[in-house]
Amino acid sequence: MATKPKKTTSGIDIPVVADAQTAKGEMARIGEPGKYPYTRGIYPDMYRGRFWTMRQYAGFGTAAETNKRYKYLLERGQTGLSVAFDLATQIGYDSDHPLAKGEVGRTGVAIDSLADMETLFDGIPLDKVSTSMTINATAVILLSMYIAVGRKQGVSESQLSGTVQNDILKEFIARGTYILPPKPSMRIITDIFAYGKDNLPKYNTISISGYHIREAGATAAQEIAFTLSDGIAYVQAALAADMGIDQIGPRLSFFFAAHNDLFEEVAKFRAARRMWARIVKEQFGAKDERSLLFRFHTQTGGSTLTAQQPENNIVRTGMQALAAVLGGTQSLHTNGFDEALALPTEKSAEIALRTQQILAYESGVAATADPLAGSYYVEYLTDQVESKATAIMQEVERRGGAVACVESGYFKAEIARSAWEYQQAIEKREAVVIGVNQFTSAVQAPQVILKVDERLERRQVEAVQQVRHRRNAERAARALDGLKETASSGGNVVPAVIEAVEAYATVGEISDVFRRLYGEYHDAR
Repeated sequence: MATKPKKTTSGIDIPVVADAQTAKGEMARIGEPGKYPYTRGIYPDMYRGRFWTMRQYAGFGTAAETNKRYKYLLERGQTGLSVAFDLATQIGYDSDHPLAKGEVGRTGVAIDSLADMETLFDGIPLDKVSTSMTINATAVILLSMYIAVGRKQGVSESQLSGTVQNDILKEFIARGTYILPPKPSMRIITDIFAYGKDNLPKYNTISISGYHIREAGATAAQEIAFTLSDGIAYVQAALAADMGIDQIGPRLSFFFAAHNDLFEEVAKFRAARRMWARIVKEQFGAKDERSLLFRFHTQTGGSTLTAQQPENNIVRTGMQALAAVLGGTQSLHTNGFDEALALPTEKSAEIALRTQQILAYESGVAATADPLAGSYYVEYLTDQVESKATAIMQEVERRGGAVACVESGYFKAEIARSAWEYQQAIEKREAVVIGVNQFTSAVQAPQVILKVDERLERRQVEAVQQVRHRRNAERAARALDGLKETASSGGNVVPAVIEAVEAYATVGEISDVFRRLYGEYHDAR
């Protein structure tokens, strides 16, 4: 009986045996690590020089609670910080706003003012650690707070390193934590680009994110295509704002998911790196080699984690982390095995970090650059993923580009279709998920999960009210008026936002300035 043909998640046929004919001309054009088009990695020695940054995503409750978690992870060998913010902070509401009730500190740390940011990084020198902040609609506010904390520590902006996500397009596409309509949102992003090129030489002013697109149900090929299409839109916006590609290109970074199909994921990273180098060189005419380097962070797949038999997630996470490293990631977050149930406990966060450390120090995968290069199968998949992603990008371009596809709902419709098809495959057992539709258990062992103390919300509400009471009210009001004037006149808003946060204006107050000027975006679809 003939076996059913196998396909990857992107619909690529998997050969029973891959050979030279399968890979066709791919072998001759893979190149070398550290050389254009960077299929094999952006540095000649890759991890021989240094390991990827082990950057565990963390945040819950108050800034004081999260500060303890950061110090716990740093003591155990974490090499970079990654800040998760709560929903109210993400969409520009203070913790005492009625819409924040029940959400304060739940999905991340609550940050209302510079006072919280000072507590968050208390005892953590910002000139010694790089920090990634997963924040988008309020990115300009949180970045300004980070700059202000650095100043209070005596750390100049030129010394700050890390990344602010600042990717509003993927919020419209896949996630939903937006505030303003697309056009004013893009204007603020280009203001951040402009400020960053002059003042933040070591800080990435955007992390163009495919992660949330993939988590919403996209295939690997769609993840690349939609993410790179967003990247093109951001470059075009910067060029329209009189910035050159080589002024902003070296500080652009990307963020991808790593899911379960090990070899397709490796191929995805290799293909994306090659595609972006060609786009920046051929489409935008970059001359600076640094503009061509596709630097990306990876997070293991949250949507692949199961509440059933959660310990199985340790294996899934390890496999996905391996794919990211074999694919040449620059930094990595590994999920806690209990994250299908709650935010990770200290124990599960430590296991996740240890997973990275075992890969780095024990597995041997970091000893040589692009160890899978020349594999008939991997080179075939790299070529196929690139081909499928390119075809999707051409369709995006035909429809007017990424912003037009956001406005028309094209991205959402395509992701929803892919998500539905995958869910159907699970329900029909065509896609096997261990512990869910195969090898299930009737009895589930109870799990110890992290529970955010409800009293923390009350403390946070009291804290933001105290900040408003203690601050110089006249200074805060002047700063907010100055922000309104700058934004209305078309000036760069970043210095004005920094001035506002240094006056202890809150996230909600600053967001309200933008809301009143530009209105709020409501997706009617």
